[in-house]
Amino acid sequence: MELMSQKMRGLAPELDPLRIGTGWKPEDLSKPQVIIESTFGDSHPGSGHLDLLVNEVKRGVAQAGGHGARYFCTDICDGESQGTDGINYSLASREVIACMIEIHANATPFDAGVYLASCDKGLPGNLMGLARVNIPSLVVPGGTMNAGPDMLTLEQLGVYSAKFQRGEIGEEKLNWAKHNACPSCGACSFIGTASTMQIMAEALGLALPGSALMPATSPDLLDYAYRAGVQAVKLAGMEHMRPRDLVTLESFENAILVHAAVSGSTNCLLHLPAIAHEFGIEITGDTFDRLHRNARYLLDVRPAGRWPAEVFYYAGGVPAIMEEIKVHLHLDVKTVTGKTLGENLEDLKKSGFYQRCEKWLREFNSRYHTNVTREDIIRPYDKAMGTDGSIAILKGNLAPEGAVIKHTACPKEMFKAVLRAKPFDSEEECLEAVLKHKVQKGDAVFIRYEGPKGSGMPEMFYTSEAISSDRELGRSIALITDGRFSGASTGPVIGHCSPEAADGGPIALVEEGDLIEIDVMGRKLDIVGVKGERKTKEEIDEILKERRRRWVPRKRRYKSGVMRMFSEHAASPMKGAYLEYGED
Repeated sequence: MELMSQKMRGLAPELDPLRIGTGWKPEDLSKPQVIIESTFGDSHPGSGHLDLLVNEVKRGVAQAGGHGARYFCTDICDGESQGTDGINYSLASREVIACMIEIHANATPFDAGVYLASCDKGLPGNLMGLARVNIPSLVVPGGTMNAGPDMLTLEQLGVYSAKFQRGEIGEEKLNWAKHNACPSCGACSFIGTASTMQIMAEALGLALPGSALMPATSPDLLDYAYRAGVQAVKLAGMEHMRPRDLVTLESFENAILVHAAVSGSTNCLLHLPAIAHEFGIEITGDTFDRLHRNARYLLDVRPAGRWPAEVFYYAGGVPAIMEEIKVHLHLDVKTVTGKTLGENLEDLKKSGFYQRCEKWLREFNSRYHTNVTREDIIRPYDKAMGTDGSIAILKGNLAPEGAVIKHTACPKEMFKAVLRAKPFDSEEECLEAVLKHKVQKGDAVFIRYEGPKGSGMPEMFYTSEAISSDRELGRSIALITDGRFSGASTGPVIGHCSPEAADGGPIALVEEGDLIEIDVMGRKLDIVGVKGERKTKEEIDEILKERRRRWVPRKRRYKSGVMRMFSEHAASPMKGAYLEYGED
């Protein structure tokens, strides 16, 4: 099989001398050429260490007889941008990363690729770019950071901050939490969006088995990076091993079942549909809802559980989760190993993988003076933490296309409720009202015009944490938005309400005093009354029709730059908010 890189050398005579000028040796020019794409940068802990993994990948490529070329497109950190307008750029950055990968790999052909990222938008962006480029490729997830003293992890900062603002703790305690929550590089140590997407990369069959969400400080992760480089060169010489040859609808269904089992981030409902779109596969909120129904939720890891995310690997990681839900998985799907998922799982049992994990678990117990077992972390199938997955898609006259709730993190009191609408047109207004006790028990608090076209779809993290950390409000009100939430968010929060307000969705028509009915088990989200008075469905339809006639679209928030492009072309939240350009 002739390699694409060698064809290109005959078409572009400048290619060889330019690569020699870059530092390639003449003998490197005829080797399989592997693009090593990462989000490395001094931008945040999830990317600051990736150069170490990149070097191991490059060493593996060389050992296998190839030549690796390093390309970088760093990502931003939602946590660092939180509470500022910088967070508005977060989701748009996913699209830009995918575009840069497409440009990097297609401008100068390569024979295979290795993609390294750790976090919320970097990893989905790489998976989208990987699908577009469609050369034999695999992913190296960047791992998770260690927990701090007392098993402190970053998602607890929102609670500390809200308590400080309410005067419940002093500045010294807040600063202690700030200084100890991130003791190492890696993704934040809870099952947030970053951790979820690392798990999804492996669950899709695009990462080496057992590699997702390892501690970033572990020597095992360096070994996986080296092995990924070796495997990339093997893939370059194999037929029918491109990502689109491997990843199918069944691969995505496996990933969604794993998502249910780990109680993954709601942001996965933005990313998996967008990734699937690049593979030419349609995944919707309904797909998630169908597969989450009756699915077992097994992982006792924060924010919904007790333990920091580093223990996920110690308990056996994605393979251990898959073993527990094996009866529901498509075991014949192909993976980047060249083998099926079922074959990979059997190989891990014979290779000593689980014994290595147990060794690290014993070290964790020694460090924190605990006695946690594998079954404490990943529950056996018949002892699941829950039996209806972890998310639900709610629909109704308020969200015709759907809205998402993570019901495993929602108090039972809010599973079925009728609340009074209290709408706000920005998160800043809403957060101020919550902190100043202007929000009362029984309110349905709305934050709107924060969807992809409204403001870029930032996280409503501080508001959700202010509500969930309040003993009274956390069990007596709901937060509903066309924006999104952090993967760390807990409480009675409903996001991705579609169509969004900027598109004239019903959320834009809500008025103070409307009665809002939430029914999680019935999957409903409806306006059922006006000014505190119940109305019939027909009456509500007429009222909304009149409100729509009077509704005036808001002026475009962004006049130029990447945010103008994103706000003009982003699909609805429930589709994945990817860039769409209309019909050909």
